[in-house]
Amino acid sequence: MVRRTTRRLLAVPFVLASPLIVAGLAPCVAEDWPMFGSDHTNRHFSGLTAIDTGNVGRLRPAWIFQTGITGYFQAEPVMVDGTLYVSTTQNHVAALDAKTGAVRWTYVHKARTEKIFGPPSNRGVAVADGLVFEATMDGRVIALDAKTGKVVWDHEAVRPEEGESETASALAGTLGAGTVQGSSRLGFKMPPLVANGLVIVGVAGAGYGLHVEDEKGGLDGGAVVGIEGGYGRRGWLAAYDAKTGAERWRWYVTKADDWEGGFVDRTPDGVPLHRDIAAEKAAAPNHRDAWKVGGGSLWMTPAYDADLGLIYVGTGNPAPQNFGLSRPGDNLYTMSLVALDAATGQLRWYYQQVPHDEWGYDVASPPFLLDHTTPTGPVKAVAQASKTGWLYVHDRTDGKLLTRSAPLVTQKNLYAPPTPAGTVVSPGPLGAISWHPVAYDPLAATAYAQVRHGATTYVVRTVPASGNRPAIRYTETTEAQGEPSFSTLTAVDLAREGAIKWSVKAGSRLSGGTLATAGGLVFSGEEDGHLDAHDAKTGAILWRFQCGAGIGGPPITYALDGRQYVAVAAGGASFTKGSGFGTGDALVVFTLPE
Repeated sequence: MVRRTTRRLLAVPFVLASPLIVAGLAPCVAEDWPMFGSDHTNRHFSGLTAIDTGNVGRLRPAWIFQTGITGYFQAEPVMVDGTLYVSTTQNHVAALDAKTGAVRWTYVHKARTEKIFGPPSNRGVAVADGLVFEATMDGRVIALDAKTGKVVWDHEAVRPEEGESETASALAGTLGAGTVQGSSRLGFKMPPLVANGLVIVGVAGAGYGLHVEDEKGGLDGGAVVGIEGGYGRRGWLAAYDAKTGAERWRWYVTKADDWEGGFVDRTPDGVPLHRDIAAEKAAAPNHRDAWKVGGGSLWMTPAYDADLGLIYVGTGNPAPQNFGLSRPGDNLYTMSLVALDAATGQLRWYYQQVPHDEWGYDVASPPFLLDHTTPTGPVKAVAQASKTGWLYVHDRTDGKLLTRSAPLVTQKNLYAPPTPAGTVVSPGPLGAISWHPVAYDPLAATAYAQVRHGATTYVVRTVPASGNRPAIRYTETTEAQGEPSFSTLTAVDLAREGAIKWSVKAGSRLSGGTLATAGGLVFSGEEDGHLDAHDAKTGAILWRFQCGAGIGGPPITYALDGRQYVAVAAGGASFTKGSGFGTGDALVVFTLPE
């Protein structure tokens, strides 16, 4: 039986469940999970083998930590030297004994503003050199003492409400729509990257825009509104001194000069974009400054190649989202995988997956590094799994496309523009693969992705002119009726040019991301609360556990004192709530009995 006690710290409850009494498992070598993705490659892979295909069916909860704050619990924990660090929905941080779940300290965040974009969430912390780093929804980058939780420095990187260019209250009446939520405010979601004494993190919310709620309950299920005009912010990635918090460099996503690019009619990999180039060029003189509010959020942590001194990060959609006439051109460098000099922030190369995006295909899932096999030998590569349904592999040095996987979803009317009559496109803005990390097993040269299958209807709406106000156009999205909607866990063989090894349909929508281990396992979460362990060779489910709320964050694994553990955040998200599954507050940690 799990015994629970309740603690209150600064009026914020943190609830601890004591460990189950279980015996030790076969000894294994101690191994931390010291950063997002386990290491700078972002592979979400572990070489631990104590939990494997033969014994995973005996996996049981070891302990449960409850934050006391239900909500969008999307954090990936970090384990360093026997302490597990995890952030919560409201940017609180807890340090826990990784063996027992006992609380070592807590940091309670006091936001300086409630004016943040979208639902509050945080996707994790970074730990390095005795400090815990967190980037917050209210625009701050914070360093905490790893042993005590005391604030070492607190840098205000951005005020979310400054420069806000649209408000929900003003547009709700104008559009005659339902409840409008969201804003063009800036804040942080991603776990920071720490490299060479720098804390590197990027803002989200730049191209977020406004959303009209529907009966499914919010952002993920609701209709996206991309308002014609100068709505949005300018996304950026910045580096801060790890010792002091002083800003060292900042790179802006939207290009100040020539952000229109070449008005290309195809993607770099040759897919037609169906653009009205003549109309865009005719509109360009009236929108020369569109880059100033051009969007480009940064959703997830970069990968880092220390030998090349480069970081690799994906950029988000341009603003206004899903409506392109007021931002003519290619909208550089939105919707791109970019390589930046880690020391200076200078751009080395970019690959724009979707020039002039009108569908919400952010390059959101974190890139990962690999050694890619080619006919002339292995190449140091970087891969990114896209919302469009392909996994791209590039040369790390220059961005050259080495391979593009087979399509992971059925693509329908890809890049067909929104129309007044409505255009059904698959995949939709939630993508084939959204922000969730994709695990990569270098031993099998295989990537494991949570893939969403579904279609969206994009409709251009017009609010007639009234008085001195001209007509307003915007794009609305809704789930396409009569189209299949489901998730698969899909294995992609990158040794065979991205061929599909296997694909297994899930019982509910998959979420949180994947973890692969040398024990032949792939762990994957579902929005209905199940954490599943799959056979990495076949995709067969070998074990599953109901965690009580939707799996919102990526699972991790670590070993301590001869035992291997698996940990995952179960708190749900807006889409889990909209699908009838509740939110929660639990960090659930598993191990094997004797």
